Amino acid sequence: MPSTTALQELLSIMARLRNPDGGCPWDLEQTFATIAPYTIEEAYEVEDAIARNDMAALKDELGDLLLQVVFHARMAEEAGHFDFNDVARSIADKMIRRHPHVFGDVSADRPETVSANWEAIKAAERAAKPAEPDGISPVLAGVSPGLPGMTRAVKLQNRAARVGFDWPDKAPVIEKIREELEELEQEIASDETDKIAEEYGDFLFIIANLGRHLKLDPEDVLRRANRKFEHRFSKMESILQQSGKMLADCDLATMDVAWNLAKLAEKTK
Repeated sequence: MPSTTALQELLSIMARLRNPDGGCPWDLEQTFATIAPYTIEEAYEVEDAIARNDMAALKDELGDLLLQVVFHARMAEEAGHFDFNDVARSIADKMIRRHPHVFGDVSADRPETVSANWEAIKAAERAAKPAEPDGISPVLAGVSPGLPGMTRAVKLQNRAARVGFDWPDKAPVIEKIREELEELEQEIASDETDKIAEEYGDFLFIIANLGRHLKLDPEDVLRRANRKFEHRFSKMESILQQSGKMLADCDLATMDVAWNLAKLAEKTK
């Protein structure tokens, strides 16, 4: 292979994989829709490597994520839409446009000012785009429906807060949580599935709002809670096995005793 940059080599590899003449059957049958879940998964793998502070894994996961960009760009090029260079050019132009304090004559020497300028530029970009087809307010337009639910909830709430539609602090949010929980309990008692789902959604939405007011990212906090559950459940299983018991043979009361021992072990570390 002639001397090339690593990126050029990667682009060439993807072109060969997608070549109908001798390419990979699996890669050839993929579409934007079939690859999209892998793209999302790889982004989460990057986040996990960062959370574990595993730089070797991060290098690998960033490579996997880059492959997703290359894959999508190759399919777009084959369809005559755009290619990888167009993707790179688009983001380069956007970064220059959104950093006038670096590439222009705007003054911004504090992160808060940079953030305010960034949001103002994004708002102007949204205003220049065609109106949302379903009549969504320009205030909320552009928040991707593909985001995880909690993340999208927070983004929508932040957008609304910019125009003053927000509680002043966490106290009324907590009160609203109690109200939504009561409404959820009422619908559970009614046993109407659709209404239960609606009220449960409202409850999760206000839980996300409390995260905003606590300066916490609900998605990140929930991921940490998931990891804690994984570790504690595994420790519980280990405790049971050490006493000669298997999970399948234990009742809830027995597992609960081992669960509390697992919690105690965490506190004594």
